[in-house]
Amino acid sequence: MSVPTRVVHKRRTTITALPLYHSGHLLKKRSKEKDFKKYYGELRGCSIFLYTDDTQDTYTEKLDLEMLKSMVLDSPYQRKTPTIFTLSLHTEEVQLKMDNPDTGEEWRGFILTVTKKEMPSEVRLLPGQIMKLEEALDQEKKRNPPQTRPPLPPRPTFLTSASPSASPPSPKDTNECSLSEMPPCFYAVTRQEAECMLEENPEYGSIILRPSTLTNNYALTLRQVSPSGPVKKSYRVTATSSGFVIELDTAVSVPSLNDVVKYFLEKTEHRLQPYVRSQPYDTRIEMPPAPKCVTLSSATPKAVPWAQVAPMVQSQTKEDSSSPPRASPPPTKTAESEYVAPDDHKSKQSVDNIEKELREVLRIRRQNIYSGQ
Repeated sequence: MSVPTRVVHKRRTTITALPLYHSGHLLKKRSKEKDFKKYYGELRGCSIFLYTDDTQDTYTEKLDLEMLKSMVLDSPYQRKTPTIFTLSLHTEEVQLKMDNPDTGEEWRGFILTVTKKEMPSEVRLLPGQIMKLEEALDQEKKRNPPQTRPPLPPRPTFLTSASPSASPPSPKDTNECSLSEMPPCFYAVTRQEAECMLEENPEYGSIILRPSTLTNNYALTLRQVSPSGPVKKSYRVTATSSGFVIELDTAVSVPSLNDVVKYFLEKTEHRLQPYVRSQPYDTRIEMPPAPKCVTLSSATPKAVPWAQVAPMVQSQTKEDSSSPPRASPPPTKTAESEYVAPDDHKSKQSVDNIEKELREVLRIRRQNIYSGQ
């Protein structure tokens, strides 16, 4: 038994909680897909909810048009020719196709109206269709009114680009400011880099705080897992003299950037976590190498050289007085720094020889003395 259309529309309104501006059949194809797939689409608020058919009450996919960069027609409007236009979203490109060109032009008009918050001038619509666009524009402005922003204070010194006139801050001041105020998930990256980090390493976390392209602003990029796949969103955080303002439908003021991250954690019931790169840990304990032993060679005691005693010249006897004296051989000169260390046996033998020579000299002298008398 099929569910009545009234019940289906009521369930869709309850699930999406957004006003319905336009609906109808369409074909969709992503940039990586080859063929178009048929869906039943509903433009609610600033999002297109896609259903497999008009009797399904739960949407299959959702196209968020808040981050719509451009909308390009593949071919100009022509009668009896399907309308195909490409939506350049923040993370991907999606093509929508309508077999009826008038239906495609109406879809195009509603999409441009809710995204730009103004009436499009380049669409070809009937007066009744233009009235519907005006009603949708008024309703969207009431649902999402423009917000008045507080005046912006000077940009923090650690985010101010260096200028020739202003001297750059010292590394000490920069480190103190970043350590005391910046949460661990702060990275000086662009939106594209932050989304790439979240997509490639979801195990590290799902929230990145980063500088904004606008002066005196920050941005928070997060990655959520939805039934239709991962969804990336970015929120603006404005620095004020009293703290920071999270620019939501209802602005939220917090005193510090750490409280900004804490607010998102609480609102998502801690299903999201700050993006913090994991630090590697060692898993093995290795013994350090033993210190090299220094081998001390045993000190060789210095041998005290024996004093070399020059032999005494023997006095000539009376019998030999007539013969000419013989010249004694010149003593061998020993270098001042050259010492000979005799071994024990040789040293003992030399001592004995010296004693014999001394005794012989004394005996000869006694004979000379006695003979002279």
